[in-house]
Order: sequence, then C-alpha cells, then structure tokens
Amino acid sequence: MKLHWQILIALLLAVLAGLASGVEADLFGLRFYDVYVFIGNLFLNALKMIIVPLVVSSIIVGIAGIGSSRAFGRLGGRTLMYYLATTFISVTIGLLVVNALTPGIQDGQPVKDVLNLSADVSSITAKVEGRGVSDVVEVFLRMVPPNIVAAAADGQMLGLIFFSLLFGFFMSRVGEPHAENLYGFWAGVYEVMLRITLFIMRFAPIGVFGLVARVVADTGASRFFDLMEVLGLFFLSVILALAIHMFVVMPLILRYVAGVNPLRHYRAMAPALLTAFSTASSSATLPLTLECVEKNAGVSNRTSSFVLPLGSTVNMDGTALYECVAAMFIAQAYGLDLSFTQQFVIVLLALVTSIGVAGVPAASLLAITIILGYMGLPVEGIALIYVVDRLLDMCRTAVNVFSDSCGAVVIGRLEGEEAILAEDRPNIV
Repeated sequence: MKLHWQILIALLLAVLAGLASGVEADLFGLRFYDVYVFIGNLFLNALKMIIVPLVVSSIIVGIAGIGSSRAFGRLGGRTLMYYLATTFISVTIGLLVVNALTPGIQDGQPVKDVLNLSADVSSITAKVEGRGVSDVVEVFLRMVPPNIVAAAADGQMLGLIFFSLLFGFFMSRVGEPHAENLYGFWAGVYEVMLRITLFIMRFAPIGVFGLVARVVADTGASRFFDLMEVLGLFFLSVILALAIHMFVVMPLILRYVAGVNPLRHYRAMAPALLTAFSTASSSATLPLTLECVEKNAGVSNRTSSFVLPLGSTVNMDGTALYECVAAMFIAQAYGLDLSFTQQFVIVLLALVTSIGVAGVPAASLLAITIILGYMGLPVEGIALIYVVDRLLDMCRTAVNVFSDSCGAVVIGRLEGEEAILAEDRPNIV
C-alpha cells in the first residue's frame, strides 16, 4: 500500500480512537491518551532530529553545485519573488473572505458579549507590554547568529540557512583539493540523511495516528461542537480562504506559470501534505517534503535544496492568511470598524511577521500578538481563537508546505528543468 494511503487510514483510525478513548480511558492503569502522546512525540522527535543535518547538507551541496554567482543570484531572486507574490495573494484572499463573511458579527451585533470578552479595549491593549513592529527586526537579526552551534541546538533555521548559503557559495571557490574534499563530505552526509528520512517515514502512519488521536482526545466531540456554535463562521472563513489559495490559486500558478499538471503534483506531494496536516509543523515535515519534491515530482536537488529549506522558514502563505483573518475577526468581535488603510496595514504586517515564524505548532500566535499590539486591538482575543487554533494550524501548515513545493516546481521549470511532473514520469508515492 502506498504511503499516503497508509497515512490517510491512520488519520481516520486516530479520529475514531481519540473520540472513543477521550483523555481518561485506560487499560490496566495505562491511559490511552498517554500512549498517543508517547507515539506522537517519538515520531516528532525523530523528524526534528534529522532537520539540522539534512537542511545544512542539502543547502551546501545545492549551492556548491549551482556554479557561478550569477546563477545563484538568479535562483535566489526568482525564489524570493515567488514567495513574496504568493504570500501577498494569500493574505489578500484572507482579507476579502473575512470582510465578506464578517465572522465577528452575529445578527448585526459584535460577538464580544456572546464570547464573554471584555469591552474595555484600552485596558486590554496595555497588556501587550511593548510588543510591536520592532519585534519584526528580530527576524533579520536571527539571520546572522553569533553562535552557529547554538543556533543549530536551538533550531534557529533562518540563521542556519544563511550560514549554509555562505558556506556552500564559498566552498566551491577555495580551490582544489579542498573544494572537492568538502563537496564529497557534504554530499555523503546528504545521501545518508535521505536514507535516514526514508527509514523514519516507514513509521509515519504510526506517528500520525498518535499525533491526531491526541488532538481529538483533547478536544472531544461535545466540546468541539459547542465551540463551533460560536466560532463556526470564523473557522469556516479560515478554511474557505485556505481552500481558495490551495485549490484555486496554486493550481493556476502550476498550470500557467510552471506549465505542469496540478493533479500530478497533488499526487506527488500527498505523503508530505498528510504529514504536515498531522504534525502541524512545516519544519518537521521538511525531510519528507524534500523527498517528495525530488523523487516524486522530479525537481533537481540543485533547486529543491535551495528553495524548500528557505521556504519552510520564510514562505508561510497559510500562516500569513490566518494572521490576517484572526486580526480582522478580533476587530469585528469588539465592534471596531477598521478603515481601508488600517486593513492594508494588517495585510503588510501579516506578510512581514509570517517571515521567520517558527515551523512548529501555534508559533503564529506570537505574530498575531504583534499585529494586534500595533493596531491597538485587544490582545486577549488570542485566547478566543486559541480554542480552535490547533485544527486550523494543521490546515494552514499543509498550505504552507504545498506552497513551498509549488515554488520548487515553478523555479525548477523557470531554470529549464523539463522532466518535472512529466506525463511519462511515475509518481513514487
């Protein structure tokens, strides 16, 4: 059975198991919930274990293989243009949807009373404690870590990516025999990490089962439906906007910019998308994303090793969209009428703060805090959206990963790679 079918079956079984067991059910004194936590954490730890060596080796090998600085500049320029364009499109979609559905307004009235939110906006805003646009500067400071070993230990991917880009670029310029020796070493590390990735992914269905069963057991059917009575329209707004971006915008880009069949790319990326949905972590999914893009879609390592690690850090289409919808929802819930200019500022802040957001569950909540603080919106509204954040986090992570993979396909085609998603190429999934 192909991997994506195994993962899909595990997802369905996890939902049933989580609903049946809940948090308290046990067998011989051992709670099922504890088993879910153990299995899920073990799988996530295994994925996180390989991220640093895989990302560093893939970038160094890819950049060293690019050759001239002109080719490197062209590849980097196209990648950044793609990421900025798709993120801006996604935020705009979110803004249009939230204005059309107005989830913060029910029966013509703000939902703050229904949700027991404080009406004193000024006192709540004071709790932001100085967070604002200045926090965005930290994103750029993290690009140059003072200690690369500490950055690796802390999982600061932006700093690792920048260092790896520099290392790969200058490695090919030190002359022989050093360049050849270094390239052989890092190429060997990369091949080993790919094999370890394949080994870990054999256990993906089991890991996915543990992760999803834990979330379902935490939420519970009754609590979920209670929340949906009030937050259903907000939930629907986010899902609708994400669906438009993933199933309308991205296929159009694949068809008319890259010139490939979008359906073939969906099939090629199925294992990575299901894993992204289950883990809610684009960083943890990166090893499988690289595998699917290279082996299934046929993008070269030269392109994927540059585009995907960078994308998993700076390209967050789903996250930026969610930040925009969440900020607008909280404004509506408090009855605040934002002008077009203020809404456009939210778009820009969502675009900027999504860059460098950690690829781990719930990391975007900090970025939302920054947006709320800058716009003078009640930061306590984060507690409101947090109750449905986990499931929406899973959805937006899948969109993030799919956009990254589409970027690799688009850039690869623009770089002249003809074999990407060719009709005669089988999908190895």
